[in-house]
Amino acid sequence: MNRLMGKHVLITGASSGIGEALAYQLAANGAVPILVARTESKLVQIVDKIKKQYQIEAYHYTADITDRQKWGEILDEMMSDIDKVDAVINNAGLGFFRQFDQMNWSDIEKMVQLNLQALFFTTYQLIPYLIKSKPAHIVNIGSQAGKVPTPKSAIYSATKASVISFSNALRMELEGKVFVTSVNIGPVRTAFFEQADPEGNYQKSIQNVMLDPNDVAQKIIHALFTKKREINLPAWMNAGGKLYQLFPQLMEKILKPAFNKK
Repeated sequence: MNRLMGKHVLITGASSGIGEALAYQLAANGAVPILVARTESKLVQIVDKIKKQYQIEAYHYTADITDRQKWGEILDEMMSDIDKVDAVINNAGLGFFRQFDQMNWSDIEKMVQLNLQALFFTTYQLIPYLIKSKPAHIVNIGSQAGKVPTPKSAIYSATKASVISFSNALRMELEGKVFVTSVNIGPVRTAFFEQADPEGNYQKSIQNVMLDPNDVAQKIIHALFTKKREINLPAWMNAGGKLYQLFPQLMEKILKPAFNKK
């Protein structure tokens, strides 16, 4: 993993789950994590641990990345401080699992703002810096829900499908300049479900198939600064997604019991 040594990698949503796991694994491989999240106390703890355990420099910035003006100012400050970014991992995201007609409109807006608009804006602002670094990489956290939409996730699935489409188009636009990878994952054992499934019923029904955030982070780490197009986890869910693309009506009928576990 010598290709990671000294690389500066920005991670949004870095205070827990996949983002936190990425921070530690990057540091373990000699990379410099740049951590962004809303909870400063948690970021400080992670940075302190990285410095003590790995003797690696790490940076943290407290930001609500859906506040475009303030986030833009922080990005300017960040690049003034560090003046280098080799990769960005757009990890921040949230979901609310409810039927579309029963959702609060504010929750719909939150998903669109964080899962899409903030991801677009962050990427847009950082591309000029990424192009200066070779190799450079953009990693967008999508979801298997972006390939196989399910009941109670109409908006979440739509945002993640857009992330995948955005990644595919951007990859072609930046060919030869910046690598672009989408990470399409099934359920991961993180704090994501505290909002998505506050009653815990869905989590209980899928407990045995949930991914470990450290395993997901490891897959991402191994793909950094390579031409990896997509990371799809778990393999069996990705296989189901491919069948869904070929036989959507049949697969919806077969998978209906699983879909209704939400």
